Amino acid sequence: MWGGADDANASKTIDEALELGINMIDTAPVYGFGHSEEVIGKALEGRRGRVILATKVGLNWQDGKVFRDSRPARIEEEVEKSLSRLRTDYIDLYQVHWPDTRTPFEETARALENLVKSGKVKALGLSNFSPAQMDEFRKFAPVSAVQPPYNLFEREIERDVLPYAEKNNLVVLAYGPLCRGLLSGRMTADRKFEGDDLRKTDPKFQQPRFGQYLQAVEDLKAIANKYGKSMLALAIRWVLDRGPTIALWGARKPEQIAGVDDAFGWKLDAEDMKAIDAILAKDIKDPVGPEFMAPPLRA
Repeated sequence: MWGGADDANASKTIDEALELGINMIDTAPVYGFGHSEEVIGKALEGRRGRVILATKVGLNWQDGKVFRDSRPARIEEEVEKSLSRLRTDYIDLYQVHWPDTRTPFEETARALENLVKSGKVKALGLSNFSPAQMDEFRKFAPVSAVQPPYNLFEREIERDVLPYAEKNNLVVLAYGPLCRGLLSGRMTADRKFEGDDLRKTDPKFQQPRFGQYLQAVEDLKAIANKYGKSMLALAIRWVLDRGPTIALWGARKPEQIAGVDDAFGWKLDAEDMKAIDAILAKDIKDPVGPEFMAPPLRA
């Protein structure tokens, strides 16, 4: 969904990540319809034990169309495919990718709990669930982590999911901490998105919103410069300073994670956080969330 795959660069990126000390990799069957898991499994062969490996379940597809499907039969089928593609006999964190309200959460939870009991899965997580949905799911199986979208520009979880995670001792795997590249500090107004790139349909990348977000990035760079850091490091640091969070940093080639060390060894203070909020309020007149990414329910 980012304009085509490059397996060689993907493998080199995983090599670089391990060298830099990154010890968690998050993927999903729906990414490339199994292709992402295959690339990761091949790259990790012989060094599986060096990483916490997280993948997902609960989406299905037909003729390239994705839909939610967390029925027990689908879970039993999908876990075997993921284990095979990832070339492993266990998954550290297995996450329901999106809530399937057509399937009772009890059925989904009990099917996943059986995978934990069998040793195929070590821990369970929920992605894109509301607190009420998490409460219902957790009646039937324990949950260790939640995975919502979260970044400087997409902060909806501060109203509900983030305090819920803090209250219930859940780790937040924040996906999209760079907001599809907007917060990398490298994007310009003339950037074109081609092929299957999901940013072609992302409202943030359409004018006039695109210009508003880019202006905010330019103004945010002043705070990054105060610490001698890049815009990218500021975006990651901001996520890490917001709670029990892991920033799921997406990268397609080794140079895109070269600055990972810049995100560590410093913190944003309360005045910085206020200044960031003021910049966002000033520059972004028409904010929009990540709702466009939500897949439909199954028929």
